[in-house]
Amino acid sequence: PLTQINASNISSLKIAWTYRTGDAYAARRGRPTAFEATPIYVDGTLYLGTPLGSVIALDPDTGKPRWVFRSDVHKDAGYGDFAHRGVSTWKPASGKRRIYIATENAQLIALDAETGKPCSDFGDNGTVNLRHGLRIPAKNYADYEETSPPAVIGNTIVVGSGIADNGATDQPSGEVRALDVQSGKLKWTWDPLPQDAGAPGADTWKNGSAKKTGAANAWSIIVADPARNLVFVPTGSASPDYYGGERLGDNLFANSVVALDADTGKMKWHFQTIHHDLWDYDVASPPLLFDMRRNGEIIPAIGIGSKSANLFILNRETGQPVFGVQERPVPKSDVPGEVASPTQPFPVMPHAVSPQKLTAADAWGSDEDERKACRDEMAQLRSEGVFTPPSERGSLFMPGNIGGMAWGGAAYSPALNEIIYPANNLASEARLIPRADMESRRQSEGRKLNGSWEFGEQRGTPYGMMRRFILSPKGLPCNPPPWGTLSAIDASTGELKWQVPLGRLSGMPGKPGTPPAWGSISLGGPIVTAAGLVFAAGTLDPAIYGFDASTGKQLWKGDLPTSARATPMTFQSPVGKQYLIISAGGHQPAGDAPLGDYVIAFSLN
Repeated sequence: PLTQINASNISSLKIAWTYRTGDAYAARRGRPTAFEATPIYVDGTLYLGTPLGSVIALDPDTGKPRWVFRSDVHKDAGYGDFAHRGVSTWKPASGKRRIYIATENAQLIALDAETGKPCSDFGDNGTVNLRHGLRIPAKNYADYEETSPPAVIGNTIVVGSGIADNGATDQPSGEVRALDVQSGKLKWTWDPLPQDAGAPGADTWKNGSAKKTGAANAWSIIVADPARNLVFVPTGSASPDYYGGERLGDNLFANSVVALDADTGKMKWHFQTIHHDLWDYDVASPPLLFDMRRNGEIIPAIGIGSKSANLFILNRETGQPVFGVQERPVPKSDVPGEVASPTQPFPVMPHAVSPQKLTAADAWGSDEDERKACRDEMAQLRSEGVFTPPSERGSLFMPGNIGGMAWGGAAYSPALNEIIYPANNLASEARLIPRADMESRRQSEGRKLNGSWEFGEQRGTPYGMMRRFILSPKGLPCNPPPWGTLSAIDASTGELKWQVPLGRLSGMPGKPGTPPAWGSISLGGPIVTAAGLVFAAGTLDPAIYGFDASTGKQLWKGDLPTSARATPMTFQSPVGKQYLIISAGGHQPAGDAPLGDYVIAFSLN
């Protein structure tokens, strides 16, 4: 446990070195790069990847590169999410260590950790093409990608996939695949959508619709538990996101965490967080594995955070809830052909991590004109709480599709027995558009409201969709702040211990942003150290923050050249110095911080 950086000296943290990858790219089609990588430190070297498929080995004390590997990623394919979150590693009992990267163009590459050269005995000269062998192949280059690091457990490497949202009923399929970590040969495949009539979960798909439906993919981080030989797979929504009339039923095993045997891929247990998702409420947050103390017992636990703002805590050996789960009635759909689930699961404890209901009466604005504009917009929308179904009229979602717990996930403090997590508090709206009206609506609405509408074809259904965040004329959220928080929950009771605003909504380097009390959405997670410190970034302002884990009090702020859309990490180098590392790549197209490619190390002055 690292305690060199502690509450008494955190104010002395300064930038020790900065490395630039050269891989920031404002794509000509689609989104710019999202540098979300958390480096790994092993055998005295830092390793990281980039959205363009580079892998870089850095000297931990100087930040100078020891080697750089560049792969061939099609930069202008128009990816749904041009992101990269990290690399993985494996070392055989005898032999050389390897580094693995799953690239944006769906290539799994194995590299020699000492030289950066491809491992010739893995796949085809070091590469396995993950686009091959899918139940529903990708029709477009950008529909199927890899954004998260693979999970390595024993002699097995497990990969999920990133699949574009809202395209069609038959988006690429979201199989999870396990390969031999040495050779790259396929060991097993698990399809989150049951294909055989008698298979577990098949009865949650009406008319055999699982066979023609795609996605339900694990785009977030798959987590391994070597002691139990399990991998925990967080899945997203089945395709498409906002209309489920072609996939009626609860839709197992979409929107679930599934425990799979690492050797065979057989399912040990599952827990579904959303039945028949109509809101893009993926399990975005990586499963949090921790051993919690409760009533004098040590419980092997797993925390499952959802974009719906629900946080479920289960026994990770059995999948049974620790605090209980209630099925509560939720609103019906008024869309022809759609049948929303009559109930949804809610944890008894903890309570929702961010607000789950918003009405026009709650509209917020920085002045009365702003409030009125927000109130008028919200009054037009159907708004009946977190599970208000999409509608032709337009429905208000609170939280929106980036709300609740995002892919950064949570951290656990064994010393304090507390779960620490960021949460986003941002409302959105979605409208279903009859197919015949889709193009005219795109033309009439696409240029309004600062171009904030996002359109999805949802081919194979009667409806396209349009969605946006509900913002004021000044571009601020219409729901009350704080728009982003950092919180701690007592794991023994599920009760909230503390909650503080996290970050600022905007701000160029060196310029003030919104008031600190308003907070910011964040895309990145926290870490907690043995010294009782929490470090978190991910916010739209160019900063990384340090907090007291027991109280939430902010102790330190480190300025960055641009915002950091990533989770930090810490390690002790061979010379005995503890470093704090953060990747800073900006949040474009959100916010006003510039696109970046920085890896920044802080240490004590």
